[in-house]
Amino acid sequence: MALPKSTPTFTVFRGFPDKGCYVWSPFVTKLEARLRFGEISYRTEAGSVPKAPRGKVPYVSIERSDGSSESLGDSTLISKALIESGDLEDLNSNLSASQKLQDMSIGALLEDKLYFYQCHERWVLNYYAMRSKILAALPWPIQVIVGNIVYNKNVRTMEGQGTLKFSTAEIASFRHEIWDTLNNYVKATAHAEDQDGPFWILGGDGPTDADAVLFGFIASSLVCIAAPDTMSKVKSCPALVDYARRIHDKYFPDYEIWK
Repeated sequence: MALPKSTPTFTVFRGFPDKGCYVWSPFVTKLEARLRFGEISYRTEAGSVPKAPRGKVPYVSIERSDGSSESLGDSTLISKALIESGDLEDLNSNLSASQKLQDMSIGALLEDKLYFYQCHERWVLNYYAMRSKILAALPWPIQVIVGNIVYNKNVRTMEGQGTLKFSTAEIASFRHEIWDTLNNYVKATAHAEDQDGPFWILGGDGPTDADAVLFGFIASSLVCIAAPDTMSKVKSCPALVDYARRIHDKYFPDYEIWK
């Protein structure tokens, strides 16, 4: 008779000490949503960038009953590794080729375009609010030094990526266009009135990877006070707020919801 498979212990390191609430990183909430969609229990800790496997948060540690343990970094690669190990279901396995392309396109729009536009708002337009939150655990003189390092790193990245080729007004218009397009898409395809629980970005019966990404970006935008323009914009998108609230109610009832 085969023994039941033991359940590993998962710890998600979010970069913030806060408990029972969403954090400012869309990638952290994306990972948490992905784990909750797969019914994986986990605990959260702050962790630190120097200890992270890829030098960034989120990252996870996994402790198994045989005494083995491992640390994994990058929200996308963490999900892939857990699917390969059999700990997590592949939500996209039954999608058609066109649906997989659509799912990847939504993720890329958010992670490879919107992220940098929002990074500009957070780290350039509202630098001091970001520094005081992100580096809150550090003593004041160290905050100034590390804050300058982080700021310069983000600016160099945005210069190479192309965001800083545009004016502040143009970058804001790009952000707004993406949120408006997503809101209109969800409003046109969701048919939320037909159900009480969550509805999904591709219109299926269950979530896909794109839902974890989109929820992560919505939730982080609604709690990040260092991006007031984005927060206001997302609040003005009723279909997206409804979409996120329904996911919150089912999968994150233990978390404080945005206001």
